[in-house]
Amino acid sequence: MPGVKRLLTKRRIGLDGSTPEACFPEGQVASAWFAVVMRDGRSAVRVYGAVVMPQSVATPVSAVSPAGRSPFARLSALLLTSHEFAHRYLLVMRFVLLNSIALALVGAAWLQGWLDPLVAADRTRLVSLIVFVFLLGNVWCLQRLVATSRELNALKCGIRPAGTKTGEFLRQIEGRDAATRANLAGVLKVKLFSRIVPIRHVANSLVILGLIGTVLGFIIALGGVNPEAASDVSAVGPMISTLIDGMSVALHTTLVGSVLNVWLMINYRLLEGGTVRVLTRAVEMGERDAGA
Repeated sequence: MPGVKRLLTKRRIGLDGSTPEACFPEGQVASAWFAVVMRDGRSAVRVYGAVVMPQSVATPVSAVSPAGRSPFARLSALLLTSHEFAHRYLLVMRFVLLNSIALALVGAAWLQGWLDPLVAADRTRLVSLIVFVFLLGNVWCLQRLVATSRELNALKCGIRPAGTKTGEFLRQIEGRDAATRANLAGVLKVKLFSRIVPIRHVANSLVILGLIGTVLGFIIALGGVNPEAASDVSAVGPMISTLIDGMSVALHTTLVGSVLNVWLMINYRLLEGGTVRVLTRAVEMGERDAGA
């Protein structure tokens, strides 16, 4: 809101009665139950547990308990709080949206019966291994996204994230010259990206596992071919069947490895973008503090 001139740290009252810390940047109210109220024709933001008002409001507006609100006010507060949560954890929400769409497509393919041949052809169990490695990498990516979102939220509020590499960087550059700060920023960049690089390696390993499945499939296909029995009509049928089974293993493992690699790499790029924003915010905050 116009007129809110300084950064405020207040406490809010949640649905469960808890009062976690909430950061209120200029012109915004973050993670708070609030509603716009009127007094003498002028607006104010009522925060349940705290009050943030423009300077034009002379008389403070007292906070009221959530139980005293109307159903419409409670619904409005819930929608506003949900919107604020989505804004503060935008990276995680994007991850959930992308993976929900992908899972919906997988479910549609399953209902259409398109995945049945893939499951039936998994003689080497490589498809199951590829799926397991993908799920492991995806959970790891989600864990890093949550941690990155928390760091980014703290930096947006002007708070040093405790126990993190960015917090250590901001502590180290205090009182340092510009050249030293630039060197430390380069070190921070290496540290931040080194913690997400293993996820890219997991994604690359999916393609490698798919190629291993291709090789095994060709081995299975060619292993059933007996040149000496090629003239025997009764032996041709089993050889063709073995050849088809081997080619099926080769093609299906390659397909699964490639598709899941693309899926995990999309999530990795999302995490990479969040890491870049954390690095940028940390460097900007450090330079701002150094110039103050």
